[in-house]
Amino acid sequence: MAELVVFSSLFPSAARPGAGLFIRERMFRVAQQRPLVVVSPQPWFPGQSLIRWLRPGYRPSAPALEIQQGIRVYHPRFLSVPGLLRQFDGLSMALGCFLLLRRLRRDGVRLIDAHFAYPDGEAATRLGRWFGLPVTITLRGTEVPHSRNPSLRPRMVRALQAAARVFSVSDSLRRLALELGVAADKTEVVGNGVDTRIFQPEDQTAARAKLGLPAHARILISVGGLVERKGMHRVIDCLPALLQQHPDLLYLIVGSGGPEGDMRAELDAQVRRLGLSGHVHFLGALPPEELKWPLSASDVFVLATRNEGWANVFLEAMACGLPVITTDVGGNAEVICRDELGSIMPFGDTAALQQALDAALGRVWNRAAIVEYAQANQWDKRVAQLQQAFDSVLSSASAPNQAAPVKS
Repeated sequence: MAELVVFSSLFPSAARPGAGLFIRERMFRVAQQRPLVVVSPQPWFPGQSLIRWLRPGYRPSAPALEIQQGIRVYHPRFLSVPGLLRQFDGLSMALGCFLLLRRLRRDGVRLIDAHFAYPDGEAATRLGRWFGLPVTITLRGTEVPHSRNPSLRPRMVRALQAAARVFSVSDSLRRLALELGVAADKTEVVGNGVDTRIFQPEDQTAARAKLGLPAHARILISVGGLVERKGMHRVIDCLPALLQQHPDLLYLIVGSGGPEGDMRAELDAQVRRLGLSGHVHFLGALPPEELKWPLSASDVFVLATRNEGWANVFLEAMACGLPVITTDVGGNAEVICRDELGSIMPFGDTAALQQALDAALGRVWNRAAIVEYAQANQWDKRVAQLQQAFDSVLSSASAPNQAAPVKS
């Protein structure tokens, strides 16, 4: 019998195995101590399959129920029409999950743990109100642009103020919650962690040989979705100048398209236009257990991102001994908090990015210290903090003045 519902439309499935891995990494560790199920609503509208003829991979269909590592993962559908009607996704998502949540409530579920404030958080707080369940919401970064959207901001505010606890993966997101009117005593920073059993440094020469890379090249690497926000194109723009100082430079890009889009064609065209075909390698999406090899083969990790909450991939790269060069957005500076770990530069400043990469490629890094920092940020501390918070929320929810669940 499950006690907790993990509620997120972004969760790995057979259709999207790389989606929301950071949520599963965290919450399946919670599941080792607290029984849970996952509800991952999937957007749908009539005729959706026709769009796939023009855009293969558009909203791939996940099975209604999967068993992942012994845990039930449900994928109920909800009506989501592209365009302006997306502003009703929160309500539609809640309605689409109503019958499932009613059954789970009868089976003993006591808490809904939602990830992302909108639309997931809005849907979860509606369901919590309907069924008399407390709701926690974790802010992960999309809340920053959503908070600037005049149609979404009030929906976020209502959801966050209705939640029993608001977690954030960085202090910058906690400050955003406070700005949106959430009481300070309801907020808590619970950063992401890293699994150092999976992410650990391998011998660089062996890693390069495994991947067919030159033994003496200088290698940059980025890992993430091939979307504008992650900024691989911003790094590619720096390569012609960097090659003047580092003629054997290579740039590895690990990732594929996703819900935010797919820039692979644009990136390929950019590489050809700049004459970089021999210097940029697209490795595609890799499972976590394979990612340590290109990371270990590289010299510097870079992510010229527009927006982040707390990027797991930074700790994963550092666990493999890599310094991180990234932008001063979201919680990035909270992760790359010391000069020995990498450097932070202003977003959108190509010259600063180029200079930071040039300096990083020419510097001798204390890789043992970088690995040690990553090892100090393993998942155990995060999970213990979450368990304590869930206990507190459930204890408060058991008070007599709590709302009663919907009767059948």
